Amino acid sequence: MNTTIEKVKSIRFARPQTQSFHRTLRQRVNEYFQDRNLSEKANGLMYLKTLSMLVLYFVPYAMLYVLGASPIWIMSMYFVMGFGMSGIGMSVMHDAIHGAYHSNKWVNKIMGATIYFISGNAATWRVQHNVLHHNFTNVEGLDDDMKTAGLLRLHRSQDWKPIHKYQAWYAPFVYSLLTINWVISKDFRQLMLYYKEGMEGHNTHNIRNEWIILIATKMMYLSLFLVLPMIFTEAAWYWSLIGFLLMHFTAGFVLSYVFQLAHMVEDVEHEDIPADGNMDEWMEHQLKTTANFAPKNWLLNWYVGGLNFQIEHHLFPNICHIHYPKVAKIVRQTAEEFNLEYQQYNTLTDALKAHIQHLRIMANPKTAEFG
Repeated sequence: MNTTIEKVKSIRFARPQTQSFHRTLRQRVNEYFQDRNLSEKANGLMYLKTLSMLVLYFVPYAMLYVLGASPIWIMSMYFVMGFGMSGIGMSVMHDAIHGAYHSNKWVNKIMGATIYFISGNAATWRVQHNVLHHNFTNVEGLDDDMKTAGLLRLHRSQDWKPIHKYQAWYAPFVYSLLTINWVISKDFRQLMLYYKEGMEGHNTHNIRNEWIILIATKMMYLSLFLVLPMIFTEAAWYWSLIGFLLMHFTAGFVLSYVFQLAHMVEDVEHEDIPADGNMDEWMEHQLKTTANFAPKNWLLNWYVGGLNFQIEHHLFPNICHIHYPKVAKIVRQTAEEFNLEYQQYNTLTDALKAHIQHLRIMANPKTAEFG
């Protein structure tokens, strides 16, 4: 079986033509920022959002020690921290590791390091998300975001199991396991895999340092958010353990649904690796495999870090998400001019329905094609 890196090398995206959607859109977006003398990176509103997300996570954490005698209080604080954890992931870490937070790479590196406080790992995230997901969106066998260890069937080429008949019902539980899986196994498995396959700098020259970082940050994370509350809060130790799990179930639920509503919905394309390795032009591929949702929901826009403007994020991952609502108008207009579909669900409810419908279609063992 071919390794991931061999599969990646076999893919060839069509080159954009002179008067293509790709070139026209890039020119228009560049002009938008140049004409207004705006930076593509974070602004004051983004810095305020960053502070609010950190507060949402670390203030409840501090309050565990202040009023930690009550099990109900411990549960409540960990529950709020779950929203803070997912908020940091979507609105701070995500932009920073894409290099979209700031023009200074060290600022991006520092802000990207917030991933270690929410149980993740920067090295494995870059490969899974920045490289594989963003370049090969919804391509089975390359997009690691589609892997569910067989618990869910998200693509027609994935093996069908009898349990998948019920996946529309039990999917929320599987999604809730996302971040606890980061803590327990995913980062370790991926680091070994990416090292073995030589993906994105995971080689013999730096693998030792990456293992040191991975183990040290996991120990730091578990010490701060599980062991210390067990020791220094007045309630019995198991309430901290239960609260810790509640925090992860909350964050996993939120993060999974935000990502799934942009890609695992009935109206976008889900592809196999082409036999000849030839694919559509890259930007056109992103349009076909991605959807926006609830663009006018101001609370959602603020909280999910622009991930409801997923089309714009996939086309311009180096632009801070704070600019996406404005960029979206340019993208949609340009797509229409080139007769390209711009998939959008106007409400969160519509997107949820589309995702459930996708799960139901994939639950059918006779599913041979999608769309």
